[in-house]
Amino acid sequence: MMFGGMGWGAGGFLGPLLTVLFWVLVIAGAVWLVLAVSGRAGQRLATPSSSGRAIAGTIAAVSAVGLFVLAVVATSLGPNSAMAAMGSRMVAGSGGHGMMAAGTDNGRMADGLGMMGGHGMGGAMGASGHMGSMAMAEVESEFDYLANMIPHHEEAIVAARALLQGTERPELKAFAQSIIDVQSAELAQMRSWLATWYPGKDATVAYEPMMRDLARLSGDELDRAFLEDMIPHHMAAVMMSQQLLSQDLAEHDAAVPFAEGIRDAQHAEILQMATWLRDRFGVSPMGAGMMRR
Repeated sequence: MMFGGMGWGAGGFLGPLLTVLFWVLVIAGAVWLVLAVSGRAGQRLATPSSSGRAIAGTIAAVSAVGLFVLAVVATSLGPNSAMAAMGSRMVAGSGGHGMMAAGTDNGRMADGLGMMGGHGMGGAMGASGHMGSMAMAEVESEFDYLANMIPHHEEAIVAARALLQGTERPELKAFAQSIIDVQSAELAQMRSWLATWYPGKDATVAYEPMMRDLARLSGDELDRAFLEDMIPHHMAAVMMSQQLLSQDLAEHDAAVPFAEGIRDAQHAEILQMATWLRDRFGVSPMGAGMMRR
């Protein structure tokens, strides 16, 4: 993976840099804490002495610069980054089903994936040069789950149709058709449940697209873009489903096997797409790899 011309990975430059930066911030925070709780040091910092101002200024500068760099990288790198891989650990679990630890505060741990910016595994910039963002809804109820999963499925179907029309690979054509068939059926089911279980309730949500526009792409460019974008897209669906399940938010029995089906099927598809991405394009998505554990 490349970011700004620099390698990202085990032997890359940014990985060690961010590791060092992380520990610098930790040490700076520890020093500040010691100074804050120390009577003499705290008093020294509180006085207008040059040494106190120098210490405080140094700590503030290091922290500000470090947080700025981390923020830029976190919002620029795709889920193949080390930080995105940390988010994907949340969906690694028993039986490979992406079991997230129960008791998290409204699924905020799973939202770690949603905080990562960028389009797909290939890097920060999409094929169109547009830098996008990944956003995953925080599921706080069964209604939230259904209302947010509907536009999520709609986006996947649009992308799958673009792949079906533009790819030259038979296996990807079959994969795209499967996504269209399965998710269209799931879409109809979710709409039916919303109408039946929550009549009259507005299910409109402010959905932020997770995938780039694939309509103008073709050949290898289309295939790679689809795989890069659909992996984190599927990961978001897995995490949303696990939020519903792990927090026992389902109000109707039928919603439980439905969410389990989405979680398990899309988890398996993530692994398949990661294999294709590696075999066809030499790209090894870290985020998807973490889900194998």
